[in-house]
Amino acid sequence: MNNEELGTTQSQPSRKSPFNPLKDISRWLKKNLFSSWKNTLLTIIFGVISYLLVKSSIVWIFFSADWEVISANFRLLVVGQYPATELWRLWICLTLISVLMGLSSGLWKGTIGHLTIAMGGMYTVLGCLPFVLFETRIWLLVNIVVLVTAFAIGKNRLKLKKPLLIAWFLMFPVIVFFLSGFGVFNHVGTNLWGGVLLTLLISMVAMVFSVPIGLLLALGRRSKLPIVRWFSIGYIELIRGVPLITILFIAQLMLPLFMGHGIDINNVVRAMVGFTLFTAAYLAENIRGGLQSIPRGQFEAAESLGLNTAFKMIFIILPQALRAVIPAIVGLFIGIFKDTSLVAVVGLTDILGIGRNIISNPEFLGTQMEVFIFVAVVFLIFCNMMSYASRRLEVALGVGKR
Repeated sequence: MNNEELGTTQSQPSRKSPFNPLKDISRWLKKNLFSSWKNTLLTIIFGVISYLLVKSSIVWIFFSADWEVISANFRLLVVGQYPATELWRLWICLTLISVLMGLSSGLWKGTIGHLTIAMGGMYTVLGCLPFVLFETRIWLLVNIVVLVTAFAIGKNRLKLKKPLLIAWFLMFPVIVFFLSGFGVFNHVGTNLWGGVLLTLLISMVAMVFSVPIGLLLALGRRSKLPIVRWFSIGYIELIRGVPLITILFIAQLMLPLFMGHGIDINNVVRAMVGFTLFTAAYLAENIRGGLQSIPRGQFEAAESLGLNTAFKMIFIILPQALRAVIPAIVGLFIGIFKDTSLVAVVGLTDILGIGRNIISNPEFLGTQMEVFIFVAVVFLIFCNMMSYASRRLEVALGVGKR
């Protein structure tokens, strides 16, 4: 072969093999599932077990289960005994949340954008359920339109950042005002709140208010002031050494004594206080673990810049510490969300308590599986949303993927 032929041969581009999806799939299956006789045996065993489980589940879900119990008690499971004539208040609150979610997703995108899409998907799925009332479908459609419109309005509007943060901060008192009435609307007692509504309220309050308390306790435990350090250590160890159900009983019995004679505190507020105090103790230890993971050089670098203790913690140490313990904090929040089922022992009816009341009704005897599966799906949806937000936040902050 002469130089011209050799140059021609070398100048020819390498040919790529044509795209063959069947060949690629077979190559992936062989590499991951059938690479050895042990792997092949495990794949076959797992495949047979999965087939039997999926087949029996599909048969039971579509042909044997009696889902009439869910359709007949759907409103009870979602909002408890909240009066049907006052449900418009809940829809107003949900619409306000949709407005804030849409504006936030348009402004910040990222994780909150994905959560907004998930919220829109939930609205769509609920609207497609056959037993949902026509009025409910209209409200769900309104909320979908509100999400899309708010997203378009908030897109890249940086001027809305501060007003939006203030609006999120004021959202909780506005929701409580609408739910209760406070003399402006017909009063609806907290004894009528229940279902998913009560579960979300108690867990959200515990998560939000436990963060500043947990931060102060974590910093107090590392304080050089003996009284502050001893108080923080005593509180954390006392709360962590007592079961949550005991904290709830103490909140029910002791909180009115601290508030004085003549001041009545309803059971929902007492449960919120108990959950908040309990969550704050565990959160403080998680944050303290993050503080201990920060190298000593970070403290010395902050001091060399002339920062005082407050600025050093706020701008240098705490951002790094909180970023390191995001999985632990979200895991704690997920656990607290599921632990709200314990409020049944103090006379409140969350979604699990209402489920137990339903299956004790003679009309719905033998429907335990259907009710508990529905409850499990509700918990699974919200817990997975928190877990997904945690993963997205870790990626955004550069912590890593998992």
